[in-house]
Amino acid sequence: MGRVTTVDVVNMKGKQKIVMLTAYDYPSARLVDDGGVDIILVGDSSGTVIAGYENTLPVTLDETVYHTKAVMRGSKRALVVADMPFMSYQESIEQARRNAGMVMKETGCQAIKLEGGENMKDVIKAIVDIDIPVMAHIGLTPQSIHRIGGYKVKGKTDAEAEKLLADAQAVADAGAFSVVLECVPEKVATQITEMLSIPTIGIGAGRFCDGQVLVYHDMVGLFDRFRPRFVKQYVNVWPQILDAVKAYTQEVRDGTFPTEGHIFK
Repeated sequence: MGRVTTVDVVNMKGKQKIVMLTAYDYPSARLVDDGGVDIILVGDSSGTVIAGYENTLPVTLDETVYHTKAVMRGSKRALVVADMPFMSYQESIEQARRNAGMVMKETGCQAIKLEGGENMKDVIKAIVDIDIPVMAHIGLTPQSIHRIGGYKVKGKTDAEAEKLLADAQAVADAGAFSVVLECVPEKVATQITEMLSIPTIGIGAGRFCDGQVLVYHDMVGLFDRFRPRFVKQYVNVWPQILDAVKAYTQEVRDGTFPTEGHIFK
């Protein structure tokens, strides 16, 4: 069976819920892919959960390419989408096309994602026009945290809701094949989902989007700095791994590892 395509994703709207998770390396990509997800997002969330940055802004194109290559080697079925990092597409249409093309060419991924609504419609159209599929991202856009004043739900006022509806229509008209809705009230996300012909993928956007996405490290308990309200933690491996490291440390120090079964003769 071949990989899921962007056409497959569009055709899932109204028929089958779309499942997306992040992954940033070979083992997590294998686990996520074997788990049956439809889309793997190589998110710029790597900045916080992998690199330990305070936010996503320091992530570079080189880091994106590195992580996406690893994910491509670890996955076989899922559509792989690479997140374009901050200031890799905002400067100009020419810059956006060049960098999106470089990421696709060097990694072999099937699509890119970028943040922004009406303000990015010309950029999205320009990238789509050179046959690079684009996943859009509106609502809470983490690359804009300094402008919007932090991580806040977007769309709570009538004016914000109207802006989100306009943003959603703009990215769809520009040619995006899907749109991520982050931290959006369920009522507004439902309006957008019903309005658009392309799928919506929610993260903190309620129950009625066409699909859902979570950050892998949040979902499995591998990130302990904070947990957003919208995250469901399906397992908490942090204390299990910590216990294993402590046990290994103790056994090395007291001489009980390695044992007879771990040596060569």
